Amino acid sequence: MVKTFIVGFDGTESCQRAMDFAVECAKSQGGTIHLVHILEWSPYSFLTQEELHERHARKIKEVASAEKFISPTCKALRDQGLDVTSEVRYGNPSELMCEIAKSKKAAQIFVGRKGASKLTRLMVGSLGLSLVQTSPVPVTVVP
Repeated sequence: MVKTFIVGFDGTESCQRAMDFAVECAKSQGGTIHLVHILEWSPYSFLTQEELHERHARKIKEVASAEKFISPTCKALRDQGLDVTSEVRYGNPSELMCEIAKSKKAAQIFVGRKGASKLTRLMVGSLGLSLVQTSPVPVTVVP
C-alpha cells in the first residue's frame, strides 16, 4: 500500500523544512505527497445578501491565487519524480487537516513549527499543538 504524507503548506521557511522532511520520507518509503494550503475563513452568521455575494467573490479569487501559489512547488516535486497532489481549502486548519488525513487515509501529517504567541512558538506552534492533540494519524512538527 502506498503511503500518503500530508504537508501543511504556506510557503514559510518552517513549512519548507517540513516539506523537505516529508519528501525524504516519501522517497525512502515510496510514498506520495499531498500539499494542503488552508485559508482561514471564519463564518459570519449575520450578513446581507450583498455582503454574502462579495464574500463569495473574494473567496473564489483567494482560492485561485492560492492554487497559483502552490502550483510551482507541486511541479518542482513532480520534476523530482514524486507523485504529488494538492488542495486549497477554507476553514479551521487543524479540523481540515484531520479531515483530509482521514479522507486520504494518510500515513502522517507534516507541519512546520510556528505559532501566534512566544510561548506557543517555543513549544510547537498553534497548528502543530492542535494537530498533536486531535489528529487521527501521527504528526511530525518540524522546527
